[in-house]
Amino acid sequence: MAFGLGGVLVEVLKDITFRLAPASTQDALSMLDGIAAAEVLKGVRGADPVNRDALASLICKVSQLISDFPEIAELDLNPVFASKAGAIAADVRIVVDFAPVVARYRPAQELIIGQMNRIMKPSAVAVIGASNEDGKIGNSVMKNLINGGYEGTIYPIHPKESEIMGRKAYASVKDVAGAIDVAVFAIPAKFVAQALVEVGQKEIAGAVLIPSGFAETGNVAGQEEIVEIGRKYGVRLMGPNIYGFYYTPMNLCATFCTAYKVRGKAALSSQSGGIGMAIIGFSRSAKMGVSAIVGLGNKCDIDEDDLLTFFEQDENTQIIAQHFEDLKDGRSFAEVAKRVSRKKPIVVLKAGRTSMGARAASSHTGALAGNDRIYQDIFQQSGVIRARSLRDLLEFARGIPVLPTPKGENVVIITGAGGSGVLLSDACVDNGLSLMTMPPDLDAAFRKFIPPFGAAGNPVDITGGEPPATYKNAIRLGLEDPRIHAIILGYWHTIVTPPMVFARLVAEVREEMKGKGIDKPIVASLAGDVEVEAASEYLFDHGVPSYPYSTEMPVVVLGAKYQWARGAGLIG
Repeated sequence: MAFGLGGVLVEVLKDITFRLAPASTQDALSMLDGIAAAEVLKGVRGADPVNRDALASLICKVSQLISDFPEIAELDLNPVFASKAGAIAADVRIVVDFAPVVARYRPAQELIIGQMNRIMKPSAVAVIGASNEDGKIGNSVMKNLINGGYEGTIYPIHPKESEIMGRKAYASVKDVAGAIDVAVFAIPAKFVAQALVEVGQKEIAGAVLIPSGFAETGNVAGQEEIVEIGRKYGVRLMGPNIYGFYYTPMNLCATFCTAYKVRGKAALSSQSGGIGMAIIGFSRSAKMGVSAIVGLGNKCDIDEDDLLTFFEQDENTQIIAQHFEDLKDGRSFAEVAKRVSRKKPIVVLKAGRTSMGARAASSHTGALAGNDRIYQDIFQQSGVIRARSLRDLLEFARGIPVLPTPKGENVVIITGAGGSGVLLSDACVDNGLSLMTMPPDLDAAFRKFIPPFGAAGNPVDITGGEPPATYKNAIRLGLEDPRIHAIILGYWHTIVTPPMVFARLVAEVREEMKGKGIDKPIVASLAGDVEVEAASEYLFDHGVPSYPYSTEMPVVVLGAKYQWARGAGLIG
């Protein structure tokens, strides 16, 4: 469904909004507010406002019509006359197509969970193309499985070798007596199809297809062949053209990349191998524990909604972060994401949002990047948090799980630098956060702790020359008062209150309040010399996402937490 005010507003300015049909009343009303010219509908220059309920009802009915009759290929209402009295279409154009629509293959949810559990939590792994030779992908995969600490059974598969890295080797997976849950392919593309047939005959649940040389290079027929084999035997395919995957609760490193086993609650996936390596590097550098890192590549079968379905029920995952260049089935993704996002935050980084980026995506993985405004609106409808950059994706995955869910919208800034307070205020507006209007009694309470030349109100500016006790008292008051729901700290490096002194006092007050049953989201911006880096790391380790040299990132992370909490219905 698309909605706009028509004419040049749509054709030139692209002022239009989208939702998946059928649209709910809430979806329809959000479409009215989603265009830049929304104020026109509310009445401008003396004109009466339009009947929003009537216009929303029209959107809902049209969306239900096209959902009930799939033979409607296009339906255009133009113009629609909306007034104070109601809304009526003056002209309707309908294009029908009675050719049956071939539904995209989509296994039942129970089947997806059963197969994905075997793939991600295998008791036995086969490495097809295992090698004793350093530098070979099959050798790297074997080393990572062994050195990573995987405790399941590993079966090296090689047509000629009798032993690989101290383990008995087999010519085929069919020669293995025991059951195998997943097979990792480390062989050239031209040999994949035949090996996949044997995997299917062995009743292996999944194939991790590392090799490139399929649709991304123009070999569409080769990719279609392996998909057909997978469907025939019920084997789910991850890839091809991927780095593999990690699942840390099992110490499973089914990849040729560097081993990684720092456990945490963030599950990340990427369509690109290079982005996957950036995820691994950031996770290691930031000491961010993960539950999983998964490469999807060409996504000939397993895609983002399969992963969402698995991570939804995975007890080791609290947040899901996904990078992709396209979606193979946008409706399926939206439906699954809408369900999952009410339980766990979903963050996405959609690459190819510009025309140049979309062209690069097409040559990279054969992706059709699509209209970015459609993606943006469908993400919003599905409760998905959109990251605008790779750094945002990673920081959201790291910071959102640390923050407790806010109980309301009132945000207060407490800062030691007026300049930081101004920038933090701007960032709040940019990220949809509501700066609390300070009640007189609370304003007076803050003024007891700050010098006469400081500023209460919001931001609360305690000024830079104050001792640690001033910070401590102001933060304690902010946590104790039930009208305040989240706190943003702006620290300025001074000799009076050095960075680590500030970090420790914040951690102490937070723990003191948690002991009283008070746990509110706190984020911090630290401005100063290099010592603020260690102080930020200390604060992060103690439950306060903190960022040196940035007034934007802490607010962006807090804003993302709020966006998820609102979408999940956790804030009244």
